[in-house]
Amino acid sequence: MKNGMFLLVLLLFFACKKAEKGNSQKKTETLESISNIVDLNGESVEMSLFVGKKVLVNFWATWCAPCKKEMPDLLEAQKELAKDNYIFLLISDESQEQISEFKKKTNYDFIFLKSTKSNTSFGIYALPTTFIYNERGVKADEIIGAVQWNSKKMIDKLKNIK
Repeated sequence: MKNGMFLLVLLLFFACKKAEKGNSQKKTETLESISNIVDLNGESVEMSLFVGKKVLVNFWATWCAPCKKEMPDLLEAQKELAKDNYIFLLISDESQEQISEFKKKTNYDFIFLKSTKSNTSFGIYALPTTFIYNERGVKADEIIGAVQWNSKKMIDKLKNIK
């Protein structure tokens, strides 16, 4: 029985190591890999339009308390980083009506977009999740969870995205 358990644990260990190695060979994610995005009027948005800028893409939901809590900090960071060639895009997979109603209620000055695909199709399993792209449209960072976006440390990190 003990030998059987040991072999099972050993097998799982090597299987996990192999999976990690395979995942590290994933192709580079680009801004254009975010597809099926529409604005709040239902018009298609091509993410390639934003190549040439640093882009912060925040995946969120109207029901997500941590998402809503970080928005004032995101707004301050957006204002501070505008001169650094940044654009902030907030994407939800909820209905256009839900997103529009949230925008009206909060009056946040963000570019709110809707994904016609589920968050899981982008590999997102927790909200908020933020992808940061450099000016070439290559993903430079991924942050899972709420962040104090307007902190000096975070602003400096965003300014130094290459």
